[in-house]
Amino acid sequence: MTPGLPEDLLEVNDARTTAVIDNELRSLQMDIVALQETRLPATGSIREKDYTFFWHGKPPEEVREHGVGFAIRNRLLGSIIPPTEGSARIIKLQLHTAAGIVSLINAYGPTLTSTEAKDEFYDDLGLTLSDIPLQEPVFLQGRLA
Repeated sequence: MTPGLPEDLLEVNDARTTAVIDNELRSLQMDIVALQETRLPATGSIREKDYTFFWHGKPPEEVREHGVGFAIRNRLLGSIIPPTEGSARIIKLQLHTAAGIVSLINAYGPTLTSTEAKDEFYDDLGLTLSDIPLQEPVFLQGRLA
């Protein structure tokens, strides 16, 4: 278990889980964090004291598994283009910098699933990457099987 996080984190209400993570990220002095296995339904965002959380998950009627997101320090919110598209396995966020726009992609690849699921994931990742201009820097974060 991560230091500072309670052992019963899975028992905490979804909205309150972000409050616990907000406290931990503040103590670690992180600015932007890629999150995986969020297990939150649909697409959304929630603003906590120091961080805003953005996520993509499966539709609410499906099993709550997978899910990706970002935690962004609130003082950086004016510098980002929030995620608008994605899936339970891929989310893209754009950051305005002095050098121009930078794309951050958080990808959570399937591991022990069918070849079909892996092929679909890599097709989706390819489409996400192909939408980014060639001159734009890209940071790909996550787990790719």
